[in-house]
Amino acid sequence: MLFYTVMKPLVQVALRVFFRRIEVRHPERMHLPGPLLLAGNHPNTLMDPLLAAVNRRQPIAFLAKSTFFGNPVVRAIMQSGNSIPIYRAQDTGTGGVATPEERAAQNEASFGRCYDYLGQGGTIMIFPEGTSVSERRLRPLKTGAARIALGAEARHGFKLGLKVVPVATNYFDPSKFRSDVLLNVAPPINVADYAAAYARDPDEAADQLTEAIRVALERRLVISRDAADDAFVQQIERTFGDHLNPDDDPDTLYDNFQLSRTLLQALSWAEQQFPERLAEARGRFESYLTELRRHGLNDEALDDQRRGSIAGLLNLVLGAPVWLYGVLNNYLPYILPSAVAKRATKEAEFVAPIMLVVGMITFPLAYALQIAAVQHWLTHDWRLTLFYGLSLPVTGFYALSYWSTLSARLRRLRAARLFRRAPAVGKALLAQRAGLVAELQQAREAYLAAR
Repeated sequence: MLFYTVMKPLVQVALRVFFRRIEVRHPERMHLPGPLLLAGNHPNTLMDPLLAAVNRRQPIAFLAKSTFFGNPVVRAIMQSGNSIPIYRAQDTGTGGVATPEERAAQNEASFGRCYDYLGQGGTIMIFPEGTSVSERRLRPLKTGAARIALGAEARHGFKLGLKVVPVATNYFDPSKFRSDVLLNVAPPINVADYAAAYARDPDEAADQLTEAIRVALERRLVISRDAADDAFVQQIERTFGDHLNPDDDPDTLYDNFQLSRTLLQALSWAEQQFPERLAEARGRFESYLTELRRHGLNDEALDDQRRGSIAGLLNLVLGAPVWLYGVLNNYLPYILPSAVAKRATKEAEFVAPIMLVVGMITFPLAYALQIAAVQHWLTHDWRLTLFYGLSLPVTGFYALSYWSTLSARLRRLRAARLFRRAPAVGKALLAQRAGLVAELQQAREAYLAAR
């Protein structure tokens, strides 16, 4: 259990740094007493189990594909986290099993370990989709999670008290540093409720329980039909999110989640009800974005230009030295994880985990080397060196915040100049925006009324 005694605190810190905000809706469901089987969607490989692990006090055993156990180093890491291998037909070669008979025997042994672990009141997490793909949809669920849950209960005459808790993980930008993630936890499913169905037909009981897990996850996920619809809705959210969600609570991500779900559902409904009108609206929306880009603006800048531009300029000037200090001291450990991830994989679902792992190495190593160099070559005073060491993460976060808002501040200045020099153009953009927002509001209200 090395992961939970040594690694878990480090991973908690790393995740809090990597994500701007991690929100767990109904966190009490993550802390239910065992035995417990967590069943989650799987869009982001290593991130999904790590987020679950750091948000449950009790240790979690994970079912992982057998190929992870082929490498001795990776196998040691997986075993330290109490992972249990599952042998799939496509997992041949390193860590895989050659014949169906061998796979069946190995999986039977793995299932036995799961039954024992759950029988002792433990917690297991499984991802019933079977594979990890970075997209906002739920792929067909395999019945393995349900079979494990039912098998464990059957061993104890359906008196074990095992519950299945579906955990829907929603990433707002899965491969981006300092993005947001919402863990939307469903109510527990009592496995003993399927005892009669299991007595009649174990396969049918597994199908029923799998369907219950699927329904619970789908109700708590943002689900898009295809990449084009998803990209269009995300553009609307980024551009008009504040207008469509004026009562958004800044302390929660759930409002953003609800907006995303409603927009995607409304888009599908609109394509059925009035496709021509929707196509025209898409064209006007793209025209509006093109006009904003032509002036180097975004929608937010049209409102923010009313703020005092002098204050923004002062912030830019006075904060520049601190930003530069933070960049000089943090650039190398900051840029290396992204560079390594880009070279290591082309698959979006692996980018964030690679960045996280590499960052857990580069930042401590770089900070240690810099602190040692400053002590040896510059200060020769532990108090000054300590102050320097403490300044590294603080100014690093400031530099990141400064850089992320720099473009927004410059756009505000450009918007103020546009409204001052060409007020007719600015008014036309505002009128174009108002028409689009009104049409979106009408479409959403029509969809909600029809639903």
